[in-house]
Amino acid sequence: MATRVTSTRFIGRVAELSELEAALADAAEGRPSLAFLAGESGVGKTRLLAELEERAETAGARVLTGDCVDLGEGELPYAPLVAALRPLAREGDEALTGLPGPARAELATLLAELGPSAQGASRAAPEDERGAAQRRLFEALLTVLDRLGRAAPVLLAIEDIHWADRSTRAFLAFLARSLGTERVLAVATYRSDELHRRHPLRPLLVELERDPRARRIELGRLDREELADLLTDILGAPPEGDLADRMYRRSEGNPLFTEELLAAGLDGRGGLPPTLRDALMVRIERLPDPAQEVLRLLAAAGRADHALLADASGMEPRALRDAMREAVEGHIVVVDGEDRYGFRHALLREVVHDDLLPGEQAELHLALARALERRPAPMGGNAAWLAAAIAHHYHRAGEQPAALRAAVRAAAESERVHAYGEAAALYERALELWERVEDPAALAGMDHVELLTRVATAHRYNADDARGETMLERALHELDGATDARRTAELLGELAMAQWALGRGDKSGATLEKALAIVPAAAVRERAVLLADKVKLESLQSRYAATIELADEALAAADEAGAAEVRMRVLNGLGFALIEIGEHDRGVAALREAIERGGGSAVLATSYTNLADALNLAGHGDEGATTVRVGLKDPRVKDHDRIWLHLLDAEIAIDRGEWTEAAAILSGPSARRTGTGATLVNASLRRAELALGRGEDAVARPLLDDIDARLADSIEPQFLGVAGALRAELERRAGDLAAARTAVEETLDRIEFCSEDLGRLARVAAAGAAVEADAAMRACDLGDADEDAAAKARLEGLRLRVEAACEGERPVERAHLATVDAEITRAAEASDPARWAAAAAAWDALGRPYPATVALWRETEAHVAAGDRESATTGLETALAAARRLGSAWLVAELEGLAARARLRVEDAAADGGEPAADRAREDPFGLTPRERQVLGLLASGATNREIGAELFMAEKTASVHVSRILSKLDVRSRTQAAAVAHRHGMVG
Repeated sequence: MATRVTSTRFIGRVAELSELEAALADAAEGRPSLAFLAGESGVGKTRLLAELEERAETAGARVLTGDCVDLGEGELPYAPLVAALRPLAREGDEALTGLPGPARAELATLLAELGPSAQGASRAAPEDERGAAQRRLFEALLTVLDRLGRAAPVLLAIEDIHWADRSTRAFLAFLARSLGTERVLAVATYRSDELHRRHPLRPLLVELERDPRARRIELGRLDREELADLLTDILGAPPEGDLADRMYRRSEGNPLFTEELLAAGLDGRGGLPPTLRDALMVRIERLPDPAQEVLRLLAAAGRADHALLADASGMEPRALRDAMREAVEGHIVVVDGEDRYGFRHALLREVVHDDLLPGEQAELHLALARALERRPAPMGGNAAWLAAAIAHHYHRAGEQPAALRAAVRAAAESERVHAYGEAAALYERALELWERVEDPAALAGMDHVELLTRVATAHRYNADDARGETMLERALHELDGATDARRTAELLGELAMAQWALGRGDKSGATLEKALAIVPAAAVRERAVLLADKVKLESLQSRYAATIELADEALAAADEAGAAEVRMRVLNGLGFALIEIGEHDRGVAALREAIERGGGSAVLATSYTNLADALNLAGHGDEGATTVRVGLKDPRVKDHDRIWLHLLDAEIAIDRGEWTEAAAILSGPSARRTGTGATLVNASLRRAELALGRGEDAVARPLLDDIDARLADSIEPQFLGVAGALRAELERRAGDLAAARTAVEETLDRIEFCSEDLGRLARVAAAGAAVEADAAMRACDLGDADEDAAAKARLEGLRLRVEAACEGERPVERAHLATVDAEITRAAEASDPARWAAAAAAWDALGRPYPATVALWRETEAHVAAGDRESATTGLETALAAARRLGSAWLVAELEGLAARARLRVEDAAADGGEPAADRAREDPFGLTPRERQVLGLLASGATNREIGAELFMAEKTASVHVSRILSKLDVRSRTQAAAVAHRHGMVG
């Protein structure tokens, strides 16, 4: 017979514990991470986590713990996070009490101990504010972790995330994206055997476990020797005879099963319980009847304090105390830090609850719901959890009228704490119950259209615009636009923005037009909001003329309604559009007015972003950079609304050649908190652009692949144009000119006929010009006259596009045109150094050193081809120095290869103090890549392109690309000449 239920020693799991301790040590050095501890029920996840917590505390780390509650899918919002933070609040920890006012107010929505809370997002809030409330709460939570980590490393332990509510799952996703240098290790446990195919945790784990800072540790069962150690500790002596073998065969190494078999007095002989659940029931059934009865109530409650059990059970105080003492002394029930009863292991609760008859379940849940309703109304987040628990128990009891009323009330409380996923689920439940009860409107306190609208709003706040769209369409179907025009117009406006978020731009515009057509004249504010939304959509599609034309009407409507913030939103779109069409002063004045008048934090941040972006696009990079810095320092702009300013700061730094600074911004915690949607695309574009400039093509490609997938239905030129130009450059540099041309053509098709974004059109067309110049040169090398002519014709067409974009004072577009004109000479195999010098000067005048250095490289090539070695040497020295300052590895390699091929002696000591470029290239005087050297070896042996492809496991077309590049680098016209050069220089055997 066992002397205790569990082992007093930590047994096995050495490798797993070491990995977690190493992760905690990394966190202490400012390298935060997430660890997911997975395993079947009873395998020892909690014990391993407890050992880690004990060692972390011994090492001086701060440990925060919380666990998820199985009380219906996502019904107790933020339960583990509140459990982790509540001890800090009660202790008055400075990490909480010393928070800035706004962050403290956000956290007070969960922790009433912190004082007055922030209000939940209003459904009438501007579109830019919607859904931001939860993000502000998450920022506040991360701020607490960061503040704690400054004093000591933080271990945030969350158990049983297979039961996590939607908001907790959303926070884990936020944490994965946002951790930068905080000294935090987050460890979450889950049952791998609980994750069925459609479990809501599955997609989150797939997303998070791809992150290089996340790790998954699968906890297996104990082996035979470890199980023997476990038995020795529990029994107080080594197991006798073949007990260890018998228990190992029966439990298969599951520690909890082993413990329960021993605790039940079974030793592996005779008729044993067939499953772990049966073994657990053996001990439950040995308790006295009163103890079993109260355990059934506790199983329905999940966790409960003594007062709840007393109220719901109706037991005499003495009988209840005796029953609970039996359960505690039997190691079935434990008491947590908040004086609540709970089962020692979740499986104990499950077997008790599953053993209840349907009628018993309904009776117990009904008793709990009524007992909870009799409690005084709590403050803050406690009100949301109480309301959610009442709704859950009424639902499980089958009391449909009460369940409907409670679901609506709980959904409203969830919205108050920004738990929009939970609110959506509860409103959905109310919808399901609507047809099953009498007078549902009286129970819900609203009509069916309002309930549908609330469901839609909650889904949209929870980033589920597709479901929000469906609910809004249902609500509109039930409304009579003729008799309730104001309400119909308002819902149509909501629907239009949902459709835009889903990438349905044309449909969104048509919906807005319909709303504007029916909105009553008396509904001045509603009309102003609709017009502001339309201005925004026109601006995002780069339809600048339409934006300006509509803005006057929208401003008048905003002024008539006295809606100052709506006016600021209109000025945002108007100012940007004016600058883009060349009315610089008017545009700047409009955006300056928006900044001076302020409005909400999000609108103000957008004003700064639009002004700085428009200035940079117009060629005023220094002024744009200054505007960004002013915006970042403006105290009216809250931290959580600064993300686009940070990303624009990085974008302008990339343009200005400040790549080290740009990389620091993009790797910092502020830029990592990019969320989803347009913000994530923006951040990824900046990272891809920087990687491509540096020559890190392997980094840029997956980023662009992900961007392309996210932009599949987009009609926003600000993203499509940049992504298309970057894709074209990536594929061109890889030698896949067909893929590069496709990227250019598809991008132009998507943006050319639906926008007036001349800057992005010029950028894409200029990228296409480089592609066609390469194509013409390749065709000439291969003697393909038809393809040569076709490439030059496409190049002329692209030039016309760029030229059309240069109307008025547009210095950036004119720099693109100068570059295209130089590319035309390169395509004709008469690359003109004067043309390239003009392009370099145009980019230099704009303070954009990267395209200037690329142009200088091409100018140097042209000097070499013309035999002007003195000019070539001077240009090469200048270009190499500039490329090294930038950190453009690919451009440095190209320039060094050019120096080697042209036999130019360039006195430019390398960044590390090494030999001059020509000397460094002596082993490979032509700048060939390792792959190109392999191809050259086969080419020199007489292999055809098909044979080269077969030998090196590449397509014949790819082999042809490599051969063409080799001919160019060796400065020869034929394969025979290339073979001769290779043999002469000893480059092949």
